Amino acid sequence: MSSSPAKELPVVAIVGRPNVGKSTLFNRIVGRRVAIVEENPGVTRDRKEVEAEWLGRPFLLVDTGGWMPGGSALDNKVSQQSEKAMSEADLVVMVVDATTGVTEEDDQFATVLRHIDAPHLLLVNKVDNSEREHLIWDFLGLGLGEPVPASALHGRATGDLLDLMMSMLPPEPEDEVAEDAGTGHDDGVPGVAIVGRPNVGKSTLFNRLIGDERSVVHDLAGTTRDSIDTVVETEWGDIRFVDTAGMRRKARIDEGTEYYSMVRALQSVDSADVALLVIDATEGVTHQDQRLAERIDAAGSPIVVLLNKWELLDSEQKDDMEYQMQKRLHFLGESPVLRVSALSGRGVHRLLPAIADSMEVYRKRVPTRQINQVIQLAQSAQPAPHGGRILYATQGATDPPTFTLFVNKEIPASYLRYLERRLREEFELGNTPVKMRVRRR
Repeated sequence: MSSSPAKELPVVAIVGRPNVGKSTLFNRIVGRRVAIVEENPGVTRDRKEVEAEWLGRPFLLVDTGGWMPGGSALDNKVSQQSEKAMSEADLVVMVVDATTGVTEEDDQFATVLRHIDAPHLLLVNKVDNSEREHLIWDFLGLGLGEPVPASALHGRATGDLLDLMMSMLPPEPEDEVAEDAGTGHDDGVPGVAIVGRPNVGKSTLFNRLIGDERSVVHDLAGTTRDSIDTVVETEWGDIRFVDTAGMRRKARIDEGTEYYSMVRALQSVDSADVALLVIDATEGVTHQDQRLAERIDAAGSPIVVLLNKWELLDSEQKDDMEYQMQKRLHFLGESPVLRVSALSGRGVHRLLPAIADSMEVYRKRVPTRQINQVIQLAQSAQPAPHGGRILYATQGATDPPTFTLFVNKEIPASYLRYLERRLREEFELGNTPVKMRVRRR
């Protein structure tokens, strides 16, 4: 199992110390708000990669966390991510802040960058007007060549910047086809969102699944601020894993950044083909776990429950955890429940088969003749009340399986649930959601 390359696109890494405007530049180049931007240092902590294009030339743009030497353990991990992004890039764009001038961190970072074997350019950000352009010459002393002025927030000179970036990238292969540089996620690769409360082990699981230290992992709740995704090649085909920020109750969300992180996480859930709900087994099934499960279930995608840190429980705690699952997550029905350790990898090998099975059922299509046979048998065994009758049934859609029933009059919801159970049992629909639509003739 290995991480799939993004079609060998040239890589451009945006780097620098915190709060110089790296994520604002990233969003400006991509053309939409992908990275979370806030006037606080350290908002971006993980690497985020998005395919972008300029003048017909596709490339992979990488946003990194702020480089901070000699900080906390988390700061050091973020800095390591930044340095790794530089070492893998075809072009490194170091961003500095014109309004603050050269800082000690800028000077230290430039020293690191000069030892990286990759082309680089120095972007002086926040040059919002011509009166600030003279400020760029203060940065000549960094030894990174002639500084380039721009304003990521207002878009000033970003076109010239992109022209320069394209000229510094490796030559484009003659046989490269433009269609290979697709943007977005409409590529047919199924998505798996990893969701859960803060600090339950989502990023540790994500890194284990993709086989790379892609997300910053630290024992500080809320480390992941954005949704990070990577396509992984498996024996069941390519799968896109999305690591999301930990979701808490709205009453406990006291930062603008955390609010947008939650919104991005919910968007990832809504667009996912399968959701992995990670629960910290040492804390049991909390009320927030229950609310999250309800929200994911409402999104209409299959759920796989992972009880992480299972190896830390004794026999009595394991029995209590089983009881909590039955009591608080009973509405998940036949959703698989895996007992794993993301840190050691124990039990994680069962995850990919469970995901593959869930996707197969999620996309299942049943012949119309078989559907009507099951509906007729169900009506014969237990007729609908008040003379109601299903005249004809068909499957109108997949992802999830959606059945349309043509009826002679209104059918009670309780009877529709009965029909759903019969369809689910007969066609082995397992843990996937099933939608029932009623059309009256």
